[in-house]
Amino acid sequence: MLVVNGHPKRVCSGLTRRQMLQIGGAGLFGLSLPKVLAAEAAAAAFTDKPFARARAKSVMFLFLFGGPSQLETFDLKPEAPSTLRGPYKPIASRTPGLLLCEHLPRIAKITDKLCVIRTVNHPHNDHNACHYLQTGHKWTRGAADGQDVNARDTDWPAMGSVVEYLSRQSDGANARGLPDYVYLPNRLGHLQGYDRTGQYAGWLGTAYNALATDIRKRDGTDNPYYRDCTDAELHFGIKGLASPQEISLDRLNQRRGLMDQFDDARRALDQTDIYSNYDRIRQRALSLVTSEKIRTAFDITREPAALRDRYGRHLFGQSCLMGRRMVEAGSRFVTVAWDAPDGYGWDSHTTCSDLERHLLPGFDQAFSALITDLAERGLLDQTLVVAVGEMGRTPKPDTAAWGRGHWSHCFPCVLAGAGVRGGIAYGTSDAHGAYPKEHPVSPEDLGATIYSALGIDPGLQLPDRLGRPIPILERGRPLTELFG
Repeated sequence: MLVVNGHPKRVCSGLTRRQMLQIGGAGLFGLSLPKVLAAEAAAAAFTDKPFARARAKSVMFLFLFGGPSQLETFDLKPEAPSTLRGPYKPIASRTPGLLLCEHLPRIAKITDKLCVIRTVNHPHNDHNACHYLQTGHKWTRGAADGQDVNARDTDWPAMGSVVEYLSRQSDGANARGLPDYVYLPNRLGHLQGYDRTGQYAGWLGTAYNALATDIRKRDGTDNPYYRDCTDAELHFGIKGLASPQEISLDRLNQRRGLMDQFDDARRALDQTDIYSNYDRIRQRALSLVTSEKIRTAFDITREPAALRDRYGRHLFGQSCLMGRRMVEAGSRFVTVAWDAPDGYGWDSHTTCSDLERHLLPGFDQAFSALITDLAERGLLDQTLVVAVGEMGRTPKPDTAAWGRGHWSHCFPCVLAGAGVRGGIAYGTSDAHGAYPKEHPVSPEDLGATIYSALGIDPGLQLPDRLGRPIPILERGRPLTELFG
């Protein structure tokens, strides 16, 4: 029996309001039920059959945290002065007029499947722009110097969290056995001891956070993105997901007992729409704890060794392969982050040596394998792949070793799949790759393009915690011209 103490202020059902709040707040596998129930009840007034007119069934968002250099990747400037253009040679690609870095030879061979945007830009010249790129909303706090990096529940929700929220309101939500927002291989910043903003559900509520895996470093100096990882390390484990051996009948009975007690209280209430969706939450909670489908999907050892080799045995390559498994299993939004566990990674302030040795070859291998694999499986036409960092690098190097500083005023993004026109370059930067010359693209435009591809109206409004309608994007337009 669940006993809740409090002063009697009874509602028409006979229970007190305090009892109902405390019963709901008792928690169900980490869900805050009053907030979830209120949000789901209000959602019908704000949603309009999301995903019904989708170009893409899924999005794979490859987030190259740290800021890849435009001048060493997709916007080379061989005619620029030698003090600016960088140390690497340009190579031709399958896209006329598009030069790539010599360390991206595999990608150069598949640009007929890619659209390279060269003019993404925004004014937030810092890593906290990871909020901007993942949510489509500007950074709302005062710090713009790399401080105040950790997420808060007042942040804007990640695009993946919006997708997760809308998915739970859509037809057939109960039958979906896999979360629709998955984050691989770690929460952004966790390898550095941070919990970076932009990846969470923010004011939508923690119930709509991604299902995230958790892969650790060997020690404080290790970088699993730069080396081959063992299968023991590549256990894409999920916190709170128990194995069959760990789930006893007693434990399940205890969990069902708590939920059944809540059900007993709920049945005493008037049958209102607010509580009509509770069974859906209950079923989802149990399915996440016991799901064999999730366990199977996260078992990367089921993939052939040759295919795993093609992606690369480093952390980013295997995470891209895992992302493809998530898409194939039915997840709608999968983020794969190339983080900076050593504090640098793509954030190449002092030298470009890691670009040549690890970053460019690793990305070249994994990204080309992903696009090819999706195409061979017939999944590319229904999967929008987005590869982008939160900024670029300064045209003028900071050091003699070609270290470059932060530069958010012009940087690239690569799109593929879901009807994206392959073999095109969109937007032109100036002679130094410093500013857009034509067709500038904002993070809001990218967000609107992603939402639109999923069949979500970029002008959609969702209720905040007070029930007020809030737009998922405040501005931006879908780049419809990029689609065939």
